[in-house]
Amino acid sequence: MQKDEVALSDRYLSGWFDLALLHQRGVHVVMRKHQARATDFRRGRRLGRDDHLVVWKKPQRPDWMSREDYAALPDSLTVREVRVRVENCGFRTKEIVVVTTLCDAKDYPASELAVLYRRRWQAELNLRSLKTVMQMDHLRCEEPDRVRNEFFMHLLAYNLIRQVMAVAAAKAGREPWAVSFTGTLQTRNRFLPLLHGGISTDVWCEALLDAIAAHEVGNRPDRNEPRVRKRRPKQYPLMTRPRNDYKK
Repeated sequence: MQKDEVALSDRYLSGWFDLALLHQRGVHVVMRKHQARATDFRRGRRLGRDDHLVVWKKPQRPDWMSREDYAALPDSLTVREVRVRVENCGFRTKEIVVVTTLCDAKDYPASELAVLYRRRWQAELNLRSLKTVMQMDHLRCEEPDRVRNEFFMHLLAYNLIRQVMAVAAAKAGREPWAVSFTGTLQTRNRFLPLLHGGISTDVWCEALLDAIAAHEVGNRPDRNEPRVRKRRPKQYPLMTRPRNDYKK
């Protein structure tokens, strides 16, 4: 990441060293606070309701960090904590504490930080596209080198598809996440036979981008999806021996 960019993350990456290493590179962070760290809005410098500045002191050096890198980090970090209350029906979490290094409450209001952190959910949707839509939830290979090849081929194909979506969205004046990933895959499959019809590549690409941009995702910010499994498990025992042993 480059200087002045903003990193969105969940609480798994909200440790002191995660923030310090990004802050050292000039990268701002907006992350959910880890549940193991206590929160007391009566302390620190008050910026507003459920909004204050606190100082996090540097903990002991972890085993994975060298002494030189540890000494280069500051002795403390001044971070901003904002409590976000979730009042939408169907949401499991009702209260979130967001930690950020964007400490100016006038330039970065708490309400805008809450909206920004909510966009982190796009990462979960992207993982769903990678695992479910591209069927990477169950790898077919068994050998370690084959598994690695299959994994990286999924990532390569996924990044290429996302690049086409970004180009199509920019051409149509939309945000990249406003274009459907599934619709992009279906459109590409429909357009592939046209390459054998003698059509020029430039015309084919222009038509493909226009068709992809037409698959716009609906604005459903409060959509509620129950956590249930649709497919019923089959009533068969698991295969624990080679197939030939069962045939005998």
